[in-house]
Amino acid sequence: MRRRKFLGLIGGALVSPISLRAQESAKPARIGYLGFGTAAATATRVEALRIGLNSLGYVEGKSIVIEFRWAETPDQLRECAAQLVGLHVDIIFATSSTEVGAAKEATKSIPIVFATHADPVGTGHVASLARPGGNITGLSVVQSDLTAKALEVLKEVVPKATRFGILSSPDVPSHAPTMSSAAVAARKLGITLHPALVRSVEEFEEAFATMAQAGAQAVFVAASSLTVRSRPELLAQLGLSHRLPTMFGARDNVVAGGLMSHAPDQLALTRRSAIYIDKILKGSKPADLPVEQASQYQLTINLTTAKGLGIALSPELLARADEVIE
Repeated sequence: MRRRKFLGLIGGALVSPISLRAQESAKPARIGYLGFGTAAATATRVEALRIGLNSLGYVEGKSIVIEFRWAETPDQLRECAAQLVGLHVDIIFATSSTEVGAAKEATKSIPIVFATHADPVGTGHVASLARPGGNITGLSVVQSDLTAKALEVLKEVVPKATRFGILSSPDVPSHAPTMSSAAVAARKLGITLHPALVRSVEEFEEAFATMAQAGAQAVFVAASSLTVRSRPELLAQLGLSHRLPTMFGARDNVVAGGLMSHAPDQLALTRRSAIYIDKILKGSKPADLPVEQASQYQLTINLTTAKGLGIALSPELLARADEVIE
């Protein structure tokens, strides 16, 4: 009896670690989704990420679990990032520079993947595009080209305009490189910029009023989590009420009623970011995964808004548009 008991203990000691490892390997990977804005405003991005993960064989609830955290202020965003770190997620998905900045403050070890970062090198979030270093990587837009082209197209719409308002947020890590690119483009186009800085949705109305009072004849709204996923319909309405043709840095704003946007396909980039998540879960290090840059940009025009502003868009511009919303 004693011998049987002894063998049973030995067998249990040998089998137990294997069983534990098997159980651990069966656990779904945990992805922390760090979102700025409301869940409703980010629904299309969430769906794009899910489609990307599903296409790679991941099944939510079985092979992966997504922990969502939503914030409407920078302070809340930092708190949400800390919560995800406390949950010991395997990866944090942080769409753009705003979310990446908060995630970077919260962890230097958990991998962070971005999908639409404006300038990961300029913000210091990665060492270089080819070799990011650290724990952060993903997909980026070419902010300097994007801003310059957006201002160029806006100037084409209002060729006689010499004063443009530019709405941006100083809390966004990519704010500085965006403003720098805009200043260079403005000199080439012969226009003067009137910046309006916002930190919350409550400041949108005052910002447009300030730009209008400064004599702005058109407005460029720099893309950020605040301007894209926090009341985009309000920004569209303000452009109309102040009679200011407005160029946005994201298609979402045009769908919400804004005049036009020149931007990469953010949903396609979000779907593609699942490849980075997959590689990291399979053992790759973020430091060794080069940042991919968007190569295609789309011009989207809201024809109904143009009519509301009394703007007659040229046939040539409409022909160049990738999408015309009527």
